[in-house]
Amino acid sequence: MAGAGALLRQCPLLLPQNREGSVYEGFVTVQDRDFHIRILLPSDFQLKNARIQCSWCLKKVLHGYQQIVKQRLQHCSDLVSFMVELKTILEAALKNAQELHAPPPPEYYSYLVRDIETLGWNKVVYVDTGLNTIKLKGEDSCGRQHLITLKLNAKYPTEPPNCFVDFPVEFALSWIPQSSLIDIYNQFLAALESLKEFWNAMDEIDEKTWVLEPENPTRSATMRRIAIGNNVSINLEVDPRHPTMLPECYFLGADHVVNPLRTKLNNNMHLWDPDITLLQNLKEVLETDFPSRAVLEKTDFTMDCGICYAYRLDGAIPDQVCGDSRCGQPFHQACLFEWLQGLPSSRQSFNVIFGECPYCNKPISVKMSMKKL
Repeated sequence: MAGAGALLRQCPLLLPQNREGSVYEGFVTVQDRDFHIRILLPSDFQLKNARIQCSWCLKKVLHGYQQIVKQRLQHCSDLVSFMVELKTILEAALKNAQELHAPPPPEYYSYLVRDIETLGWNKVVYVDTGLNTIKLKGEDSCGRQHLITLKLNAKYPTEPPNCFVDFPVEFALSWIPQSSLIDIYNQFLAALESLKEFWNAMDEIDEKTWVLEPENPTRSATMRRIAIGNNVSINLEVDPRHPTMLPECYFLGADHVVNPLRTKLNNNMHLWDPDITLLQNLKEVLETDFPSRAVLEKTDFTMDCGICYAYRLDGAIPDQVCGDSRCGQPFHQACLFEWLQGLPSSRQSFNVIFGECPYCNKPISVKMSMKKL
């Protein structure tokens, strides 16, 4: 380990707290500010296993830089070189914090107000008091309303704002220092038109079928789980760039009901016609009509979980169904997994558990995703 003299020159306020030199405590000085720090070295003095304790003030400054500090601990050969690296990190963190909180120059406000006036205040939905956040509204050619939120920094328009939209794809902003809010808005409108067919397809599904999930779909949602019948549904993952093409599909329900649907899908896949709507294609390929919102209520084909007696559990709906045609009782995945775990007769293979249906005692199994275990 480098000598105490070198450490004293770098951090004169950081002193050893024991004879072995395994604990150091004191202050590291950056930009005339002193930050309290305590470093505990292991018995082998390997920095990669060292622990660092610091004041809340230092923690706040280093927020977002923790991974970099850990990397420096891993790669520095001794405490002196690490303290040099830590001071460099602190210099950068303090500089970025100052720039982040520095008020914009006067020309920022004049440029931005002129930009808004050119664009038109009628397109502005919200502006915060600091003129740092702006929400603009736009309408696609089908009359749907959309919002774009802009987060501007003090270097606007030299640097582009951060843009937040409810899109199923990334909104890639093209920007040069001479760009303005009008350029952003025109790119926003062009993006809306490019996604028009996707939203048309999803709106038709939402309006004409019973969508089980998501409960309140956003414009960015590409998945729909549609009811086909009692405890039988199809899960669709639609490509927003090619919304009339055959989507990813999988069925949920008892095997005796789902298997014929799978067979129809496989046999009729060649009939898929990109020139007609997604919903119409599904009807023809599956040779079925989806339950109509105009005729049926959602409760006509949704049943509560047979274990917890609720329909929604932490956002999930019952998607595990007993395969026996005389039973067909649905369960939440988590409920059924927990129930089967408690049975002495059940057996488990990795994250799949096999046992008996709580209602009819027929064989049933459930796979629990690892994140829920």
